[in-house]
Amino acid sequence: MRVLVLTDSDSYVKWGAALAGRVPPSWHVRFAIARGSAEPSARQVAEAVAGTVVDPDAVERVGLADVRSILESWRPDVLVTAMRGLAVQTVIELAVANRPDRPVIVSGLPGIALPVLPYGLGFRRSVDLFVLHSHRELRAFAEASRALDIPHRYALARLPFLAAPDPAAPGPAAQPRDRQPRDRIVFAAQALVPETREDRVRMVAALVRTARAHPDLEVVVKVRGTVGEPQTHADQHPYPALLAEVDVPPNLVVESGPMSGHLERAVGLVTVSSTALLEAVASGVPALALTDFGVEARQINLVFEGSGLLHDSAELVAGHFHHPDAAWQADNYFHDPREDTWLAELTALLELREREGLPPYPTAPDGVRKRVTMLFYRHQAFAGDSGPVMRLVERGVVAIALRVSRSSWVVSRRFKPARTAPMGDAEPVEADEVSSTRS
Repeated sequence: MRVLVLTDSDSYVKWGAALAGRVPPSWHVRFAIARGSAEPSARQVAEAVAGTVVDPDAVERVGLADVRSILESWRPDVLVTAMRGLAVQTVIELAVANRPDRPVIVSGLPGIALPVLPYGLGFRRSVDLFVLHSHRELRAFAEASRALDIPHRYALARLPFLAAPDPAAPGPAAQPRDRQPRDRIVFAAQALVPETREDRVRMVAALVRTARAHPDLEVVVKVRGTVGEPQTHADQHPYPALLAEVDVPPNLVVESGPMSGHLERAVGLVTVSSTALLEAVASGVPALALTDFGVEARQINLVFEGSGLLHDSAELVAGHFHHPDAAWQADNYFHDPREDTWLAELTALLELREREGLPPYPTAPDGVRKRVTMLFYRHQAFAGDSGPVMRLVERGVVAIALRVSRSSWVVSRRFKPARTAPMGDAEPVEADEVSSTRS
C-alpha cells in the first residue's frame, strides 16, 4: 500500500508523522508539507518528526500542482490530510479526482478536539475516515454529526505521539524514565489561550512567583516557534515579549525543542489546555491544567473536568502537581490501544476500493460563491503557489469577497432565523478563525 501524508503546519506535521508510524511496516509512506500560510521552518519540522519514522531530509515541500501530480503519477492508495480544515477542503476539491479508484481519504485533528467545532466537521465533509482519539470524542462527534446532518465515518486511534502504555504499570500511563535529573517545571505555552494580553500578563506573574519560590528548579516556558516562525495559530502576545517587560529570575527561561526531551527532566508540567498535558500524563509526569482563566469552551479545557488536574496557580507556585483519575483516563485519550479501530476501518475501505470502487465524495454545488471561497482557501493553504503579482490580485479579490459576504451574512441574520450550516464554507469566516487546530 502507498500512503501519502500531506501536512501544512507544525502541529499537523507532528500528528501526521506520528500517525505514519502506526501503519503496517510493509506500507510505503511519502510525507509532504504544503507551501502555505502556516508552512513550518526546517527547525520546526525536525522537532515535529523527531522520534518518528519520518526522515526530515526526505520531507517534500509541495504546491497544489505538485499534489495533483503526485496523486496522478504515484497513485497512492491512502491520502492522509493531516492539515487545517481549509487545506483539507482545498486538496479534496481541487486535487483529488472524484472517481472510484481515488485514494481513501483520511483526516483527523492533532490534539484535544473538544468541544466540537461545527465548521471543523464541514471542512472535512468529504473525507472517508475521520480519526478521533478518545471514546468521549467519538460520542461527542457522533452527536454533532447527527445535529448538523454531516455523515462521517469515525474511527478510534490513540493519539499517535503519546508514549505507549507500560504493561507492568497499574494504570494506562507509562511510568517515567529517569534518564536525566528532574530539575524543571515546564509550562506548555499556547497561542490561543489565555487569549488576552491581560490574562497572559497574569500568567507571566504566576511563572515569576513560581521561579522565585523554587530557586533549585528551572521554570521553562516551552514555546512552539521562535520569532518569525509560522505556527498553526498566530500568537498575538508571545511570552518572550511579555517576559522582556518584567524582572525575570535567572531560573525562568524560554526554550523550544521536542516536548519529549523537556518531559524527561520535568518534575511537573503546567498548561491551560495544551495537548502537552496528555504527553505528560503518558510519560508519568504529574501535571496541572490551570483554572485561573475559567473552565469553559473558550479555554479548551472542559475536557479536563473530572480528571483531577484542574487547579489554580496557587498549586503551581506551591509546586503541587497531580496525576489524573484512572476512569477519566480510560474515557479521555488513554484507552487500551487494543480498542483502536482506525486501521480496521481503513482496511475495510481499501477492500471496498479494490472490490467495487469508492463512492463519490460529497462536494458543494459549483457556483460563484464556491469559486470565491475556494480561492480564499487555496490562497491560505497553498500561498506559495502564485507569483507575487497574482498573490496581490488574489488577496484583493478575497478581501472584497469576504467583505461583501460578511456584510450580506450580517444583513441576512437580522431578517432570518439562525441556522446551523452543514458546510465548511457556508458562512464567512476570517483567516484566523479557520486556522484553528481544532478546525
